Amino acid sequence: MKKIMKYVAAVVSAATLIACSEDYLEVEPRGQSLESNYYRNAEEAYNGLVAAYDPVGWIGGNYVAKEFALNVASDDFYAGGGNSQDVPAIQAWSSYTLDPATGPQEELWRRSYSGIYRANVLLSKLPNTEMDEELRSRFEAEMKFLRAYYYFDLIRLFESIPLFTEPVAVSELGNALQVDRSEVFALIEQDLVEAIPNLPTEIDLATEAGRATQGAGKALLGKVYLHLERFGEAAQQLQEVNGTPGGTSQYGYRLLDNFGDLFQNENQFNEESIFEVIHTSASNWGDWGCIGCTEGNLLNQMSAPRGYNVLEQDQGAPDFIAGWGFNIPTQQLADAFIYSDGSYDNRYKYTISNLDSLAQLGIVSYEESYQNTGYFLKKFAGEQEDRSTGGGNFELNWPQNFYDIRLADTYLLEAEALVRGGGDSNRAQALLDAVRDRVGEESIPATFENILRERRLELAGEGHRWFDLQRAGLAAEYLQFKGYVEGKHDKLPIPLQDLNNTQLEQDPAYQ
Repeated sequence: MKKIMKYVAAVVSAATLIACSEDYLEVEPRGQSLESNYYRNAEEAYNGLVAAYDPVGWIGGNYVAKEFALNVASDDFYAGGGNSQDVPAIQAWSSYTLDPATGPQEELWRRSYSGIYRANVLLSKLPNTEMDEELRSRFEAEMKFLRAYYYFDLIRLFESIPLFTEPVAVSELGNALQVDRSEVFALIEQDLVEAIPNLPTEIDLATEAGRATQGAGKALLGKVYLHLERFGEAAQQLQEVNGTPGGTSQYGYRLLDNFGDLFQNENQFNEESIFEVIHTSASNWGDWGCIGCTEGNLLNQMSAPRGYNVLEQDQGAPDFIAGWGFNIPTQQLADAFIYSDGSYDNRYKYTISNLDSLAQLGIVSYEESYQNTGYFLKKFAGEQEDRSTGGGNFELNWPQNFYDIRLADTYLLEAEALVRGGGDSNRAQALLDAVRDRVGEESIPATFENILRERRLELAGEGHRWFDLQRAGLAAEYLQFKGYVEGKHDKLPIPLQDLNNTQLEQDPAYQ
């Protein structure tokens, strides 16, 4: 999917609101002609479908990827890097020195609106495309899933946003108005409810890996309902995804036997994966002037320690490459893995590497990053065995995928919905127990506090913690040490350049 032609760039890059980069523009009239004459048949519609998926794995020109940005905004990670000005957009969210001109908001805004625009284009063209009706229904369902997916990210990140349900001409963008948040959630729910029946229950991983399924649709709808505190509906959707705790669900999902296997590249699109963000080393990117073009996983490069070197072989040192030292785990995250008896949760060794202790023993050496704690995110730090040997710069061509939604995530979300909504406490306990049993940890009571802690340990570094704190109303308490201001930093400011010559209004918290 990641190798499909880049023709769509000319269609979607005409304006800031929906663009990735002006560098993509060729000749504007040519792009307009291409859009009007395209989508004539199933093959062309498929190319448009792939283009709509592409922003799921968006890496912006400012090194901003969704998971990376959300990690450093949480209490689990610092930005790190070379110094306090290294990748300013990321540093600003990590230290809560955000303003409309500085922060990750521009890339996160563009990512979702680019995806929404592409989905809307294909939705508008499908009725007149010559293709099989069943295939048309599936494509339409996938576009509605994606539109809901992108809008759900936007409405959780920004206070007030414009709502587009059809392609908008460049000349009309300046007149776009923000809508009430309830309208956005209504469209998200409607899109998912309409999409789910026409999404496939299973897909051929050899040719369709990464595309939305019925299970992914129900999982996303369950997440939306949980965010809205519609706990009964959330639990119902998530139960259909999860099935019997510890077993295999109706969609074939099951928890992998070994937690560590989740983060091995050979295990992409495994039975625990519900919706996965694709990265590839096959593109052979080598253009440092177009970081936003790469389809590799930059977090692998950015999370590895700076100047890393193994001094003593066969002493248990991780086989990291020398990276850029971002995404530094906090002491708070490391401490969360330690139980009251001093023992470590069994996920610790797969999640965090304590290089400081290895350096003190003379086993490794590394250069300290800004905000160094001695810890590094093992889940995503690049390793020598995964280093690309193809063309281009290896730094831009890491193949590790992200899990946007996986089964342990939905188990814990359903358990939360049941506990907070007064549902079946026995099932909530069974869901929590299944996650802990997989990693050899004993049962603990299924309370909201314990479920949130379990999510922290299970999903560390996967981009969920910031949203979890917001949903639980705990962000002000847990992020105070970073400078978080309640009532302001629960949302991002509207990007400054998107306020110029438009009807959009800035979030009052940032005025």
